Formats: sequence, C-alpha cells, structure tokens
Amino acid sequence: MQYVLSLDVGTTSLKGVLFDTGGRQLAACLREYELSKPGPDMVELDCRLYWDSAKTVIKSILAESEIDPRQIVSLGVTSQGETLTVLDRNGEPLRPSIVWLDNRSQEEAGEIGRALELDEIYRVTGQQEMIPTWTATRILWIRKHEPAVFQNAHKYLMVEDYLIYKLTGEYVTDRALNPSTLYFDITRDQWWPEMLRLLGIREEQLPQLKVSGEVAGSISHRAAEETGLSTETVVTTAPIDQVAGAVGAGNVAPGVITETTGAALAICATLDQPVYDPQRRVGLYQHALKGQYVLLPWVPTAGMVLRWFRDELGGGEDYEVLTKEAEHIVPGADGLIVLPHFSGAGCPQPDPAVKGVFWGVTLRHERGHFVRAILESVAFMLRSNLELLEALGMEIEEVRSLGGAARSDLWLQIKADVCRKDLIVMECEEAACLGVAMLSCVGSGVYNDLSEARDHMVQVRKTIPFDPAAASRYDAAYNRYVDLYRNVKGLF
Repeated sequence: MQYVLSLDVGTTSLKGVLFDTGGRQLAACLREYELSKPGPDMVELDCRLYWDSAKTVIKSILAESEIDPRQIVSLGVTSQGETLTVLDRNGEPLRPSIVWLDNRSQEEAGEIGRALELDEIYRVTGQQEMIPTWTATRILWIRKHEPAVFQNAHKYLMVEDYLIYKLTGEYVTDRALNPSTLYFDITRDQWWPEMLRLLGIREEQLPQLKVSGEVAGSISHRAAEETGLSTETVVTTAPIDQVAGAVGAGNVAPGVITETTGAALAICATLDQPVYDPQRRVGLYQHALKGQYVLLPWVPTAGMVLRWFRDELGGGEDYEVLTKEAEHIVPGADGLIVLPHFSGAGCPQPDPAVKGVFWGVTLRHERGHFVRAILESVAFMLRSNLELLEALGMEIEEVRSLGGAARSDLWLQIKADVCRKDLIVMECEEAACLGVAMLSCVGSGVYNDLSEARDHMVQVRKTIPFDPAAASRYDAAYNRYVDLYRNVKGLF
C-alpha cells in the first residue's frame, strides 16, 4: 500500500491527516497553539511553534497508523494565507510571524493605496480592496519600524513555505497561495516587479514559485530524524487552504461551487478564465489547476453567530438540542429575521461598520425561532453571494457543502430551499487535507492528473434536493432580509 500525508496549517491549530491513495482516511491529529497579541491590532506567533506542532502531529499519526514511513509516498502542505515569516541567511526567524489577523499596518496599506491605483492592484493581484491584511503591507511596516529585521531579511515566506523549508531545506512556494500577498501577478504567474520595488525587496528574497502539487524536494535527513518520516518521501506544494478544500470536494471545473460554513462563510467558484467584478466586491485567486481561477466570496461571521447564541443564550444546551428545537419552526421563523453581521458585513456588500440585528421579535417567538432565524440568515447570505456570481456570468450547476454546518441535515435543507439548489455533501469532512493529498498524489506520480485523482479519491455522501414548496415560502423571507439590510445599513 501507498499512503499520502497532508498538513493543513490554520490560524490557531495545525491538522494532519493520513490517507491511502483511494482517499480513505486512516489517521488524523490536531495540535492547537496560542496566538500572541503584543500590542493593539497586533497578532503574532513564534513560527517555531508551527514546526513543533507539525512534528507532534506527524509523530502521532505515524504511531496511530503503525505503518512503515517508507510507505508514505508524499507529504503535502497547505496553510492560511497572508501570514508573514521572515528568515535570516541561516534559516532562523528574525521575528515572530505576523498573523493574517494582524492590523498594525493600516498606515502602510494607505501608503500603498496612494502609490498604486486600486484598479491596477485588483487587475494584477485579484485583491479588490486595500487593507492591512495583505502581506505586502507587513513588509512595508517592517521596513519602517524594524530596520534591522528588514536589513537582515533573507527570505519572506508564507506559513506553508516555512514548513516546506523545515521539511526539505528548499525555499519554494505555491503560486496559488500567493495572490493575497499583493506582490504576485495572478495572470502572468510571476512576482509583481512594481510592488517589489515599492516595498524595497528583491525577487531573490522570495521563494521559488511552483505549480500546485509540484514536488518541492524530499524529506531531509534532519527532518527525518525530527519527525520519523523517511527520506524517500517527497514533499509537494498546495494552494491556499480554501482552494485546497475546493479540490478535495471535486470542485475542479467551471460550474461547480463549494460553500464552507464554519465560523465564517467561504465560497469558491471555479473559472476557466479570470473574471473581475466591476464593483470590486469579490476577490479573484488562482486555482490549483494551471490556467484556472476562482472567485472567493467571503463573509466573516456565519457559524460563529450560532456559537455565540449557544454560549450566551442557549441555556447550556448543545447544537443538537438547539437545532432540534428549530426543526419544528416553519420556514421564515414566523417573521423573525436576523442580520448575522456580528463582525461587519462581508461579500456581496462589504461594510465593516454594520452590526448584527434581530428584527421582528414578538412575544410568540421562542428559542427555536431564534435558532431557526440564525440558520436561515446564513442561507440568505449564501443565496446573495450565489446571485452575485450568476450576475458576473457564472452558470452554477452544482453546490457542494463543506464545513461543520454540513453535519446538520436541517441547515443543509434550509440552504437548499433558500437557494433553490440541490446540495451535495462530501464523504470526507477534511476536504482541505484531501485536496492536498490529491495534488500530492499527482505530483508524486500516483495519478496522471487531478481528474484521475478526483475519480479515485473523492466520494459523495448524499444529495439534499430542494423542496419547491419551501423554496417559495423562503422567497418572501429572503426579500424581507434584503429589504431590512437596505433600510438599516445607514444607521451604522
């Protein structure tokens, strides 16, 4: 047997999953780490914790699976985007990693926005707004505030790049990981010279660009000693985690949409050519497949609102009990509407000033109504973003559901009815890790291409058909949701 190991480096935890080449999950491990907040708007993490977590996860998986490490043909890595790690010539960190949540570089974001037209930034990088999240703003901040670090910087890396370096000794990156750095040209497949000049850095200070799933190198002797892996195992690149999840759901062709409802709501729409929104509401990224792209509508609060309600107003009940109460409530929650913008509104009408709203509350509303209205509000956000994609010319043939919300039959049915789309639920819940494994299998020669890997490794658990009768009732509730947002938006 041959196996493939996937690492997915998230904001607060690192997850590893071992698959066989048929896509069956054999072992998994998750390691959490604590973010540091050294000052206002600052979020950091000692990058060595990423490597320590990876070593712990790998050793745990090897122990749980009891397989010969030489049977692991390849190891793939994906990660969050934007988080910046700076290394010196010896490969040692010059400072803690600046995590994507960090907002210290607001002034630098404004400086870049004044130096380059936003339309040009959008055309080149696919990023539709100028915010301090983008990696380029952090490099400019370091240049201004930490000149010694800037002077001694040998490599600027993403988290995935850092782990690949620790595993192989090579400085490489995946092109589809880098659009949101703001210094990668998504249509020319190269670093953006104008941005590099503005930042004052050289191309040699960035890792070598690779295609998704391409071999970065083999496990080094040092990494083999530290992890228990074999030097015969190759390490492969992967796109940003959201795109990796789309691959793991089989979303590798135009017309397919994946929606992931976790704490946030993220949507991935595959394109065979770049599509720009004239109103700049949605970001454009590269797909894992060379020559393909994805639109990534994103909303900051989705399942997070349900968690808030459970923790603050749920009376100590768990999700199962609360959603059971919501099952008996009619579609539309008897007029109760929720605007779930607890951290500002995201796509398709981004506005950080907007707040959450419970509207239409009466004495007849019970706890189940509130839970139902929250579930419906996320479905309304999904519908509004699907309508945006269709307005940009997409033909949506399939919607595939991922994330924790895909475990709830009620939530799935509400989404299907609200959006008037059948929903496809995938067998593997660890879609990002599966996508990494698929790409790694292609890179290591197990499969000839991603289509072959999909056919062997991706399985559908079930399909949730929409109910036309319920869908008609939801149309009225959705229109109330849209009208409510339009009418209260100015109050914030």
